[in-house]
Amino acid sequence: MSRDRGDRSPRTLRRRNRFALATAVAAAVSLTASGCVVVHGEREVVPTVTRAEAARALTDFLTAYNKADKEFNRSLDADRVTGALADMDGGKLDAGRRNNPDGNSRHVPLKLTGARFVIPRKAGWPRWFVADTLANKGRKDAHWLLVFTRSGASKVWAVSYLTIVQAGDVPAFKTDKDGWAEPVTADDPSLAVQPGKLGSAYATYLKSGGDTFAPGTHTSQWREARQRSASKPGMARQYIDRPLAKGDYAPVGLRTTDGGALVFFATQHYEKQTAAQGVNLTVTDPNIKALLTGEVRQSLTLEFVSDQAVRDPADGPVEFLSRVQGLTGAKGEG
Repeated sequence: MSRDRGDRSPRTLRRRNRFALATAVAAAVSLTASGCVVVHGEREVVPTVTRAEAARALTDFLTAYNKADKEFNRSLDADRVTGALADMDGGKLDAGRRNNPDGNSRHVPLKLTGARFVIPRKAGWPRWFVADTLANKGRKDAHWLLVFTRSGASKVWAVSYLTIVQAGDVPAFKTDKDGWAEPVTADDPSLAVQPGKLGSAYATYLKSGGDTFAPGTHTSQWREARQRSASKPGMARQYIDRPLAKGDYAPVGLRTTDGGALVFFATQHYEKQTAAQGVNLTVTDPNIKALLTGEVRQSLTLEFVSDQAVRDPADGPVEFLSRVQGLTGAKGEG
């Protein structure tokens, strides 16, 4: 006896095929690159990554980073670094390769251990999270904080910020009952300085001073060192600072239990050295020589990128926890 399969006319079959195709497309769209189902993923507030995916992202970064460092070849980790870290890492690798074409004879693989992942819940893209780790380089008790970012479902996780914070300086993060962290927005009005304005505020502070930032190595002491170097016999120095805040340079922050936030932001810095008439301006640093364009006669302009981790409180001055700076370019002029 044959089983009744209902209406199988061409018109009915076409309708069913169209329905099946639409259903399949909807299902495909609902999948993220990691295979997790989301409902209206651009609008739903969800964890930005699973903890297992975060661990894989850290492993993938380390593999690429160590290959690039060993070979002094920035193309080997180009898809795993972005933003400020890509600029600093690229400058270091380019200089290293020009000075050591055969690779890095002093290479020691970076190992990051004891990783704790601080993962915020947020809607849409970009998505990001923080890895809090220990390292086999530098002080054993220092924490290496890496911000992983991903601008879209077709992209891979890349590190945009890498800062080193002393033990005891990592703040306590505000989390929900499931352990997910709370991000702060670029225009959060509850903080002493809105995260999106930290770069411009820092540039203004370095030029004019003020009480926006707490005194310390990267604020008052750096300003004083610049002032001492600004004018010396036979040599003048000028400084220009500017924020980097777009795309993968965008500041990111996590709410802390005290009502403030830990915020990462990036800046760019220029130092122009100008020699007086009759004074020779010589370049001895091999890394500057490696990145140098033009001919050094009377002036030399150095370009740096830095990333910062700061405690942005609900009230009071912003406190620096870490600042990492890298040379990214040098230009000589007559």
